[in-house]
Amino acid sequence: MMRALWLCLGCLMLALGVIGAFLPVMPTTIFLILAVGCFSRSSPRLEKWLLDSPTYGPSLRAWREQGAVSRKGKTYASLGMAAGYALFYWSANPSPLLAIGVGIFFLASAAYVLSRPGPRAEGQATDPAAEPATGPATDPATDPATEPATEPVTGPNSGQSKHPATDPADTSSRK
Repeated sequence: MMRALWLCLGCLMLALGVIGAFLPVMPTTIFLILAVGCFSRSSPRLEKWLLDSPTYGPSLRAWREQGAVSRKGKTYASLGMAAGYALFYWSANPSPLLAIGVGIFFLASAAYVLSRPGPRAEGQATDPAAEPATGPATDPATDPATEPATEPVTGPNSGQSKHPATDPADTSSRK
């Protein structure tokens, strides 16, 4: 029963997202994010289909995995909200109190979207400045990050390999 409800809700969100792709004042991505969430509870096949979409998949995956919004997405969202507010103000001729209330809602929504981080590249670590300074102690003898390079380097005028750290004739690293 609940699975069918999530599936119907996912299809509704997907339909609203498709409509939003053609109407400039209606959002698309938020409805697709909601559709993916609904499909994750009802239809893994439809969830995968949306996440693998060449058009919307990257932004949906960035949101799901990182809570991130691309710079392009932030720009379009902000411009869409501004256009939506302008259209609302022009067509509805609202009272000043309603205009202020709707304006505050749009500003708060834009502030939220703009405060989201940009997506990181696949496999890119988080910001090193955000990581704690102390961590587990590493043993220089076993830590590959502290071992000297052992790959041979070819000299500029010889066909022989040499290791720059052990070759006394190599002056490229000396001052």
